[in-house]
Amino acid sequence: MTTQPAVPLRLRPSRPDDAERVALLHADSWRRHYRGAYADAFLDGDVVTDRRRVWRERLAGAAAGGGVTVLAEDGAGFAGFVHVVLDADARWGSLVDNLHVTHDRRRTGVGAALLTRAAEIVTEHANGSGPAPLYLWVQEQNTAARHFYAAMGGTTVETAPIAPPGGVPEWLNGSPRKLRVAWESATSLGRKPS
Repeated sequence: MTTQPAVPLRLRPSRPDDAERVALLHADSWRRHYRGAYADAFLDGDVVTDRRRVWRERLAGAAAGGGVTVLAEDGAGFAGFVHVVLDADARWGSLVDNLHVTHDRRRTGVGAALLTRAAEIVTEHANGSGPAPLYLWVQEQNTAARHFYAAMGGTTVETAPIAPPGGVPEWLNGSPRKLRVAWESATSLGRKPS
């Protein structure tokens, strides 16, 4: 059963000084949910340093492709974040590149609030005319996330191999796969596909 946060959730744009908390959550999420696809040696290694570098660059605006990062906070503090790259793909539209919720806030509505905010950002700011499509990639093994995205109206449209983290093949276990989940329009997010 899903419960609502005890204190109202506040969504806000990221600042450069948020990089540390975002990096720590990103590393924790990989360690919890990517085990089996990514090698233990990689996940148990210095993933935090790698994620710190990525998020310092992104939140300082230095990363190629830019993007928009939104944080969720409540009375207990930091609850999660979403990162959206507008118009990332000519066919599939804007990319939800990261969506992570702290482990203790899972199933409280934080993920739905962040994904809904991402869809609003895409609708408000995406280039071009038309439906403003939205998509993301989810690891095939991450069944909880797959069920969540389906409940939010996403449709799995293709499967692809997962690229090795850092381009190092030894950091993958076997040949894990990822699924592209898409919404024809960001405005359809939350509605079950017909």
